[in-house]
Amino acid sequence: MTGEDVEMTQENVNAKRRLLTIATTGFGLAGAAGLAVPFAGSLLPSERAKAAGAPVEVDISKLEPGQQVTVEWRGKPVWIIQRTPEALELLPDMVDRLIDPDSNSDQQPEYAQNPTRSIREDILVLVGICTHLGCSPQYHPEIGSVTFDDDWRGGFLCVCHGSKFDLAGRVYAGVPAPTNLEVPPHRYLDDNRILIGSDQEAA
Repeated sequence: MTGEDVEMTQENVNAKRRLLTIATTGFGLAGAAGLAVPFAGSLLPSERAKAAGAPVEVDISKLEPGQQVTVEWRGKPVWIIQRTPEALELLPDMVDRLIDPDSNSDQQPEYAQNPTRSIREDILVLVGICTHLGCSPQYHPEIGSVTFDDDWRGGFLCVCHGSKFDLAGRVYAGVPAPTNLEVPPHRYLDDNRILIGSDQEAA
């Protein structure tokens, strides 16, 4: 083998080494990129995480006085009700019939600790679960004598054990439920949209 042949062989070996280096680097970068995608994806909230507590936006533009809509948040029913002017006028008259008329128990955010337990007087937002044993009370907006109350002012009846709540979600005295219905964190994005699960910003 001549010196020229040896030189050619060495060049071939160097060329193969360069090719292998490039190929190995390429595969390495591709593998790193492949790992980076699922890692970046793991930083995003999963569908399960969203279901566990992500805020829920609700359009109330078509809600009429006296009507109720139900949405789900954190696996719980949340009621949104537009109270009539008549129902709002009757709320102060309920004080003597209630356990906690001033909402002193920790069942609502600070911004809903008021006579209507709401941000807007006409719109009530409640978790629709009885505070006795977790049943779901029924909405009875009618005012007047009903089978379960001779002087009903509108509100909620839990037929399981007879607990009653007024149209601010405040519990009646003498029933099994110990506290008012829960008011979930919520805020208004505009006049027609509520975000359930996100607190109202401080004024």
